[in-house]
Amino acid sequence: MNGATETSTNESANRPESGIQVIDRMVKLLDVLARYDAPVSLKVLSVESGLHASTAFRILSAMAAHEFVDRDNHGHYSLGGKLLYLGGRIRAGIDLQREALPVMEWLRDRVGETVHLSVREGFEIIYIERVASHHTIRAEQVIGSRAHLHVTAVGKMILGDRGREFCHRYAAQTGLPSYTENTIVDAWQLIRAVEQDLENGYALDNEEAELGVGCIGCLVRDTTGVAIAGLSVSAPIKRRRLEWVSTVQKAASTLSRRLGYRGS
Repeated sequence: MNGATETSTNESANRPESGIQVIDRMVKLLDVLARYDAPVSLKVLSVESGLHASTAFRILSAMAAHEFVDRDNHGHYSLGGKLLYLGGRIRAGIDLQREALPVMEWLRDRVGETVHLSVREGFEIIYIERVASHHTIRAEQVIGSRAHLHVTAVGKMILGDRGREFCHRYAAQTGLPSYTENTIVDAWQLIRAVEQDLENGYALDNEEAELGVGCIGCLVRDTTGVAIAGLSVSAPIKRRRLEWVSTVQKAASTLSRRLGYRGS
């Protein structure tokens, strides 16, 4: 009887984890991380979650790849930016578009060009709302269309906001595809550019996604300070004016305040 029991136990240990088991263990690790304000070692996570260190490491590595946890240079873990981002999406929900529309219309009426609202998903931005210019010839994106972060004004602001480690990972995994002859395809050049954009409080798309089209983009933050979206003005490059920058910044700041942000 004892031999049969031992064999059964060994077979169970060698059996691949089910999807439910993995999710349960992932939740345990997230619960432990949520108790700490500072990054936590693998040893502490293993002990407090009741998971073997190798199991905890495997699950944490998968979560880090999807940005649910962050791993620092000392091998310690903390809750990742993806959780904050998703939390912001949940809090804002439909309210984001509802609150954005009057601000977008105000911005369109001030500059006379098409205004877009976009959000990040992975390594891309998705255009989720648009207020069109009254010009016959205008620059606009189809709602639901996507673009890589490094070729758009809002996307470059997001890259700057996420920091160098994210930018390096983004460059390595996307290969920085070239959309036009103006697309930035060097990782360090991109990092320098987006850091400067973040410091300036706005970014430009200088025909980097599409020849003949220029954009000005700014970030929109929620009540926690997380960048959950971006506002941008798109225009034929010959009509785009840099004096619009302060107006785009004012619109993004207004929308952020409507979503509860109180920072500067």
